[in-house]
Amino acid sequence: MGQRSLRSRRTLFEREGELSAADEALSDLVGLRQEPGEPPGRSRGALLAFAGRAGIGKTTLLGEVRRRSTVKGCTVLSARGGEQEQRVAFHVARQLLQPQLAGFSEAELRASLGSWYAIVGPALGLCAPSEGAPPDQQGLRAGLDWVLTHLAVQRAPMVLLLDDAHWADAESLSWLAAFAPRAEQLPLLLVVAYRPDELPEHAEAFRGLPGRAGQRPIGLEPLSAAAVARLVREDLGTQADDAFCRECWAVTAGNPFEAVELTAKVRDRGLTPTEDGAHLLRDLAAAVKGNGIVARLERLGTATVRFAWACAVLGTEIRPALAAAVAGLGPEEAADAADALRAARVLTGADPLEFVHPLIATAVYRDIPGSVRVALHGQAAWCVIDEGLGPAAAGRHLMETHPDGDTWIVQQLRAAARETQRAGAPDAARSYLARALREPPPLGDRAAVLYELGCASLLTEPTNTVNHLRAALEEPITDPELRHNIVYRLSQVLAHSDRLAEASETLAREIPVTGDARVRLRMQSEQFMWDAFRADEPDSPARSRRLARLADRLTGHDLTERYVIGLRAWDATLRGEPAPVALHHAERALAGGLGWAEADRGFEVPVLVAMTFMYADRPGRTEELFATGIADFESQGWHGAHLSFGYTILGYVRFRRGRLVEAEDFVRAGLRLAERVGPGTPVHWYAVGTLIQVLLARGRVEQAARIGEAYAFHAPFSAAVTFPDAQTVYGELLLARGLTKDAAAELTSAGRRLDPRGMRNPAWCPWQLHLARAEHHEAPERAVATALEAVNRARQYGAPSTIGHALRVAAEVSPGPERVPLLEESVGHLERSPAAYELACSLVALGTELRRAGRPGEAAEHLYRGLDAAVQCGADGLIEDARDELTSAGLRSRRLHSTETNTLTARERTAAALTARDRTPAQIAEELHIDEHAVARLLSAVYRKVGTDRRGLAAALGDQATS
Repeated sequence: MGQRSLRSRRTLFEREGELSAADEALSDLVGLRQEPGEPPGRSRGALLAFAGRAGIGKTTLLGEVRRRSTVKGCTVLSARGGEQEQRVAFHVARQLLQPQLAGFSEAELRASLGSWYAIVGPALGLCAPSEGAPPDQQGLRAGLDWVLTHLAVQRAPMVLLLDDAHWADAESLSWLAAFAPRAEQLPLLLVVAYRPDELPEHAEAFRGLPGRAGQRPIGLEPLSAAAVARLVREDLGTQADDAFCRECWAVTAGNPFEAVELTAKVRDRGLTPTEDGAHLLRDLAAAVKGNGIVARLERLGTATVRFAWACAVLGTEIRPALAAAVAGLGPEEAADAADALRAARVLTGADPLEFVHPLIATAVYRDIPGSVRVALHGQAAWCVIDEGLGPAAAGRHLMETHPDGDTWIVQQLRAAARETQRAGAPDAARSYLARALREPPPLGDRAAVLYELGCASLLTEPTNTVNHLRAALEEPITDPELRHNIVYRLSQVLAHSDRLAEASETLAREIPVTGDARVRLRMQSEQFMWDAFRADEPDSPARSRRLARLADRLTGHDLTERYVIGLRAWDATLRGEPAPVALHHAERALAGGLGWAEADRGFEVPVLVAMTFMYADRPGRTEELFATGIADFESQGWHGAHLSFGYTILGYVRFRRGRLVEAEDFVRAGLRLAERVGPGTPVHWYAVGTLIQVLLARGRVEQAARIGEAYAFHAPFSAAVTFPDAQTVYGELLLARGLTKDAAAELTSAGRRLDPRGMRNPAWCPWQLHLARAEHHEAPERAVATALEAVNRARQYGAPSTIGHALRVAAEVSPGPERVPLLEESVGHLERSPAAYELACSLVALGTELRRAGRPGEAAEHLYRGLDAAVQCGADGLIEDARDELTSAGLRSRRLHSTETNTLTARERTAAALTARDRTPAQIAEELHIDEHAVARLLSAVYRKVGTDRRGLAAALGDQATS
């Protein structure tokens, strides 16, 4: 685009409005223009779009914007879409960003890009793709956003020009369209030009623009008769009379490109620009359009025509030597042809060459006979490979060839697919592989191509992925490793598509026929994993017994064994086995390392191991593991489903700790990422369910209900087991809205689904506790029985937070005299847990019961503590309840403010250290000169801040005691 802009005419006719808009935006950008109240010199970015049909003057206008930007001292980045390069992934992004970074050494690039080096480097052609998993599209866009933002700030003020945006490659255009609204927050003016009738759907953002751009692009209109007359006289002199100029306008319809070309034709023919020669203009005008351009070209000779065809096949930024090789011409013959084409105003420039206008390039390309065009693309592919430009550069040419069973073409297309996929362009990779299948590949390679095609479709088209992988399994496969990889990938995509039964069955069919014991163990571990997530597993207890026997025999010496042991830890959690049992297996799984971004492995087992610690009252350990896992995701460029899941579950952990404000922030961040991935995906269920639960805890019932309605959070629920369990959360929402009968029916259904599977742990799914509350008014005796059964299950599991929660609900549905003892025991357990919100609830409930029992002094103590704890949690509804109870007791509520931090006080550190050394509360009280009741409160604060119960305190203090 830079060379084309140099050919801009000295005068731009009837573009005063467009240039005024550009000048205003440039003045804002460099801080020359201020809005009222703005500080002096503040720069403001913007986005401008110019839309118009071919030849209307978009390129000339952008050339003038470039010139004015340079005069004002702006850094200018420019790129141009190409009709032939639309399939070349990141073609436009490379034009924009590569020149800014291409001169850096590898060390300088790594220092400049930091953790983004391996993510955006391959996409921008700055480094070779790594062998690991490629970044997802959200991660790659985030990296490109970072690079452009960094450059815009570092080299401000900056102007980014994109010409022929309608021909930009899909990857670049989707990124820029998503980035465009951010221009206003940066010292960046983004200017795009396109043909509106050819703009693809993924660039619709350019049609409705943000802020000062006026919400719509600026349309370029044809020139008036007066403007065309001025243009003609500028080229041909003042002797051009009115009738001649008017005819020029009529035959070109005011199209600037055609008017310029027409005047050049008039000058070449030596035609006198008067009324007498006006009748010849229509024929001359035809010569500057499609067929006329072709006819002009044919008069230049066969070699010149062939050179022009080669240039049209190559597209933009044409290297003369490469064009000569494609055309089959020698250096001198090619040089003569280039000179002739420059003289005929078909090409411009030297090295690289470029077509004078895209209309000319299109006309030349479409004039190439079909068979010749195919042959030239094939020759171009060979030449590109021979020049060392790589398979990806040859890929777009191979796409234009006819299938002919050529093994070399299959090899190059597969290599191009690998290169583009690792660079983060799965759509381009999929198109290459689909073309390779049509070649077709040799019979022995067909399964491998189908497998690669399935992998390329994994994140965007899971249904097609399943079809490709199943077709691959039906092909003859001589390589056992390939077959195993196909089975692994097929089971993964089925599971992630909420088809868990099929995922399990796929592995079950393969396990008996697999000879390698280690491979068979991995398949068993993956089957165990998908069965653990199945809500419809036919015999879950039997699977649990098999898993326990297998895990107990393993030592954890490799990753597969550690995965099996990790699944055993999670199974123990779901079944409600004693928490120390689950924790024992979780520690075994972690002992040899359990990465979250292992090649060809899912992240499910590391997540389940981390969650095992949370349910067992070690949320601090869970957060440490999640921080490591999220860092792994980000380093791989996984900013889609993986990162959404990480943020959501981290929010869920904060919810379990009672940090409700932080929890809501994390979950909303996870939900925003999930929305990019797509509705109805498992990450959506996790995010929406957790957000509803957090909002209910904060007392925002109506807001939670609106979220549920907006995201269709109701039956049918996901076929996968989730945390929190979606159906149970829905029942909790119905209960909060006062729909007790509907809630009881939903929660009873959840119990019928989970109990036969042995999922009996109320720490993971407290459906019984919510059901007891729903049954309380209609069937009080049944409610008490339901709650006490949950208490028994909680005691079997042994986590203090779970026992305390269950006892509080049991108190809520029990007769009056029985409530206070149950609530006192609940508070005692919760004080030994990190569950701040549950403790706050039990304290307020105990204070309420004591007030009703006529014990106002004791009631006040618990209500004040409960109020303070509720404030720390951000539980607005509970705060109001506590204040109302204090008012009813004739007491004044304290000023609401949050003072607690995560840092241990000196006295808390001492109490914690003594507890970790197995000192009793009485001994600690004696050493600190306080009573045992005060010791319990100190330790309660320790457990909440550190994120553990007493059993995990010694390990947790390694990081927290000195903080």
